[in-house]
Amino acid sequence: MDQFFAAVEQHDHPELRGKPIAVGHDAERGVVATASYEARRYGVHSAQSIQVAKRLCPQLIIVQPHFQRYKEVSAQLHDIFHDYSDIIEPISLDEAFLDVTANKKGVEMGVDIAREIKRRILQTTGLTASAGVSYCKFLAKIASDWRKPDGLTVIHPDRALSFIAQLRVEKIWGVGQKTAEKMHRMGIFTGMDLRNTSLVRLTKEFGKMGRVFYDFSRGVDNRPVVSQWERKSVSCEQTFETDISDQAAVTIHLYHMVAELVRRIARHAFEGHTLTLKVKFQDFQQITRSITVDDVLLSKETILPLAEQLMQGVPFSSHPIRLLGLGVSNQKTATPHEQQQWVELELEFEPWPED
Repeated sequence: MDQFFAAVEQHDHPELRGKPIAVGHDAERGVVATASYEARRYGVHSAQSIQVAKRLCPQLIIVQPHFQRYKEVSAQLHDIFHDYSDIIEPISLDEAFLDVTANKKGVEMGVDIAREIKRRILQTTGLTASAGVSYCKFLAKIASDWRKPDGLTVIHPDRALSFIAQLRVEKIWGVGQKTAEKMHRMGIFTGMDLRNTSLVRLTKEFGKMGRVFYDFSRGVDNRPVVSQWERKSVSCEQTFETDISDQAAVTIHLYHMVAELVRRIARHAFEGHTLTLKVKFQDFQQITRSITVDDVLLSKETILPLAEQLMQGVPFSSHPIRLLGLGVSNQKTATPHEQQQWVELELEFEPWPED
């Protein structure tokens, strides 16, 4: 979808149409969730500080997010998708992969299905969508972003290599800011530069992702569209308006975070054995600590003591805390030697929306 959260707000509130808006919490540490195209002309973008966004665009209108409404529209999108295929892999509320090789409508060309889905989305929701059509997920994803808004891009196998060759590496899936900077230092700026780099060097510099980048530069992506997936974790995190360094404040926030985590665990019927604590300090340094236990982590009485144990030794009195996160993962029963072991673990923490 195009500027999804912002588009929903502009659709539901006509007075916002044509105006620069940013969806997010208007607070000292608020972050832009989505910016309208009118705001993007000023350099406002998602994941940007609200305060920075307002400096870039003084007339910016900050709109509180309405996540339940976004979920309702997302459900409408998926109803449309299922009219064509049940092989659907959601990426987010407003984005998904569809395998339409053998579609329900018997339409021969993927581009025709994309056109029809775009038309129905506009009729049903009043919102525009952009679509990408290709033979693999990597190229379909890039194509979907190529001509926003309201775009439709097809990358045919015959021109895939030439298309990739002229791509900036920042456009390649899996290449974030730090990876791009490292590639630039290696003299890699385009897909062609990446293709001319040996697998040995890429693997040495980027580990397993080196093989992925090597394949992507050659138009190879054999990942199937996965319509069913197993939830790997349940988590929540909160960025504080003011850094906390007082023991009482940390205890209170940790208690409320555990209560929120327990609610999410119950909602997803998740049975995990590993608890992970994420702490981001005032200077943006970050640590994670995890502990695995034999008991299933379901209740406040089980999780809170472990969370407090993980907090022990965190130097928040000298390094005020900017953000706290808690997550539960590992649905398999821990083996005896894994119990009560400290491990390094990376989780995708889910933000804790404000009321």
